[in-house]
Amino acid sequence: MDIIKTLCDELNIRKEQAENTIKLLDEGNTIAFIARYRKEVTGSLDDKTLRAFFDRLTYLRSFVERKEEIIRLISEQGKMTDEIMEALEKAKILTELEDIYRPYKQKKRTRATIAKEKGLEELSNIILLQKIEAGSLEDIAAPFVNAEKQVETSEDAIMGACDIIAEIISDNAEIRKFIRNKMLKEGVIRTKNTKEEDSVYQMYYDFSESLKSIADHRILAINRGEKEDFLSVKIDVDEEAIFSHIEEEIITNGKSIFVSILKDTVKDAYKRLIEPSIEREVRNHFTENASENGIKLFAKNLDRLLMQPPIKGKTFLGVDPGYRTGCKIAVIDKTGKVCDTGIIYCTLPNHDKEKSKKLVLSLIKKYDIDIIAIGNGTASKESEIFIADLIKEADKKLHYLMVSEAGASVYSASEAGEEEFPDFTVEQRSAVSIARRCQDPLVELVKIDPKSIGVGQYQHDMNQKRLKEALNGVVEACVNTVGVDLNTASYTLLSYVAGINLTVAKNIVKYREENGEFTSRKELLKVDKLGPKAFLQCAGFLKVRDAKEFLDNTSVHPESYKATKALLDVLGYTKEDVKNQNVKDIKERLKTIDIDKFCNDNEVGKITINDIADALLKPDRDVRDELPKPTLLSDVMSISDLKPGMILTGTVRNVIDFGAFVDIGVHQDGLVHISQISNKYIKNPTEVLSVGDIVKVKIIDIDQAKNRISLSIKDAL
Repeated sequence: MDIIKTLCDELNIRKEQAENTIKLLDEGNTIAFIARYRKEVTGSLDDKTLRAFFDRLTYLRSFVERKEEIIRLISEQGKMTDEIMEALEKAKILTELEDIYRPYKQKKRTRATIAKEKGLEELSNIILLQKIEAGSLEDIAAPFVNAEKQVETSEDAIMGACDIIAEIISDNAEIRKFIRNKMLKEGVIRTKNTKEEDSVYQMYYDFSESLKSIADHRILAINRGEKEDFLSVKIDVDEEAIFSHIEEEIITNGKSIFVSILKDTVKDAYKRLIEPSIEREVRNHFTENASENGIKLFAKNLDRLLMQPPIKGKTFLGVDPGYRTGCKIAVIDKTGKVCDTGIIYCTLPNHDKEKSKKLVLSLIKKYDIDIIAIGNGTASKESEIFIADLIKEADKKLHYLMVSEAGASVYSASEAGEEEFPDFTVEQRSAVSIARRCQDPLVELVKIDPKSIGVGQYQHDMNQKRLKEALNGVVEACVNTVGVDLNTASYTLLSYVAGINLTVAKNIVKYREENGEFTSRKELLKVDKLGPKAFLQCAGFLKVRDAKEFLDNTSVHPESYKATKALLDVLGYTKEDVKNQNVKDIKERLKTIDIDKFCNDNEVGKITINDIADALLKPDRDVRDELPKPTLLSDVMSISDLKPGMILTGTVRNVIDFGAFVDIGVHQDGLVHISQISNKYIKNPTEVLSVGDIVKVKIIDIDQAKNRISLSIKDAL
C-alpha cells in the first residue's frame, strides 16, 4: 500500500503536503503547532485536516504493519503462494487481511481439529473432491473407523469429516466477504423484549429496521438495551440466497454422491460458524460507525461550547441552588478572583427569604456585582424566581442568566478543585465554577472531563479511548486557538497547550508561585522539564502581558521575532505603535514593499508574514468575540406561562442526531425535532445548528405532566 497516495486521494491534498506533514509529525511536532506555525511546510493545512490526517496515517501504518506480520506468519508455515500474496496486496481494510489469514491462524481445539486428530482429514478431502458418483457413504467411510481414536462407526467418521469441511467453508475469505456484504446491505436488525416491565427501551420491544437506514442513535440505544438485559438482538438476512451462493462455490459435481451431505454441511458451517461471527462483525461495524459519528457530533458541540464568548469586565455572583442545605453563593471579581462566599435559604416555604434578600443585596452593593449566574440543577426554578424578584430592588441595573451545571459537581470533587480551593466545600467550589463559566467558559470548562460537560448522546456507550482522544483534541484546539495568559492560567488549562503535559503544567505554576509572574516567554526555559523542544511547541500560544519583549503579548512565535522587527522597520513602525495598536494600515503598507525580497532576506515565508501582520493588527483579538453572546435575563418565565403558537428566542444547548435542545428560559429545555429545524431537507441537525446559536422558536406542544416542550424553528421564520 502506498500510504502517501492513499492520504492524498482521501484528503484531497498534494503529495508534497503529505510528505512534509508526515515528516513534521514524526519529528514530534504537535498538531496545534504545525497548524499555526508551519503553514509554509504543509501548504496551510488546518487543524481539522491535520487531525484527520494523523488518524488515517496511524490506521494505515498499523494496516501495513499487520500485513507484513501476516506475510511473515504464513511464509514461516511454508504456505505462501502468489495467489495469497496477490490477495493480501489487494486488501484495503484490516478485516480483509484477517479473512485471508484466517485459515492459517493457530486455532484452539475445535470440532475440526479434533476430527483431524482422529485421522479424518483424508476422508474430508475425498468428500470435497466429489469424484465418486456411485456407492454408499458408509462404505467409503468404513476404512476410517478406528475405535482407538473414538471413531466407532462410519457415521462418526462422516460427521468428523463434515466438521473439517465446515471449518474450511468458514475460513474461505471470499465466502465470508460475500456474506458480510450481503448482511451489511440487506440485513434487518430485529429486537425483542426479554422482560415484561416498562423501560426506556419500550419502543424496541418489537422492533425491526433495515441496517442500511437505521439511525446511529438507535444502534447505540439498542446496544445499551441489550447490555442491560432488556432486549435480545438478531440480524436477519436471506439465508436461502446465502446457502445457494456457498453451494455454488463448494459443490462442483452435481452427480456426486456427496451432494446431499455437502448441502447439510453448508448449512451447518453457516449457522454454527459463519453467521455468529459475521453478525458480530457487522454489529461491531455499525456500532463503530455510530460511535464515530457520535464522537464527531460530541466534538462539534464541545468546540462550540468551549468557544462561547466570555463576558469580560463584569463581576459575578454565582449561585449553586439547593433546597434543605440552601443555595451556596460566591462573588467573583473581573479577574475571576473569589471575593466572598456564603449560603442563602430561599427555595422552601419555611426559609427566611427576606434575610437572604438582604444578604444578596448587600453583596451586590459591596462588590458592585453586574450579573448573577444561576445553576440549572435542583431548585434552580425557585432560585430563579427569588433572584428575578430580588434584582428589582437593587440600586443598579442587574441581569441574571441560567448556567448549565453539567460537570460542575465533577470539578468540585476533583483533585483540581481541591487544590484550587482546599478550604471550600464541594458546593462552594460549584458556585465559583458556575460564575466562572460565564466569565470565561473555556478557562473553567477545561477543568472538567469533557465527557461530563453534557453536550453529547450515549457517550458512555462509545469507544472510550477514541472518545477521550477526540475530545481532548477539541480542547487542545480551542485552548491553542484562543491562547493562554501565562501568568493567570491554571495548570489544567496549561496542560492543553501544545507541547506541555500535566507534569510540566504543574511545574510552570510552581515556578510562578516561587518566583513571581513571568516577565518573558524566554523565562519558560527555566521551568523544570521544559526544554527547547517543548518551548518551540508552546511559546507562541502563551502570552505575557506587560512583558519586556513587546512581542511576548502577541501570537507571533519567538522564532519569528527577528523577522517581525525587520518588517516593522521596513514598514516604518515602532514597538510603541504596536503597543498602542497604531498599525491599522499595516496590510496597506505591506503592498508597498517587495515581499519576495524581504522574505528571502529574512528567511521567512509569505504566509508567515501575513500571520505576523494579523497578530500585530489585533494583539488582544479573541476569536470567541465573533460568536453569539449568551442571553441575559431580568424576569422569570415558567412552563405554565407557555402556550402553543408563542414565538420566543432561545439558545441551542445540545445538538443530537434527531434534533436539538433549546433553552427558552423556563428551566426545561425544549426539543426541536430534526423535521422542525429547516424547510429544506437536512440529513443531520449539525448542518444548520450549533451549540450556542441564538434562534427563534415557535411552541408546537406542551406536556406539563412529562415536562416536555416541542418546538419548531422553521415555523418561527
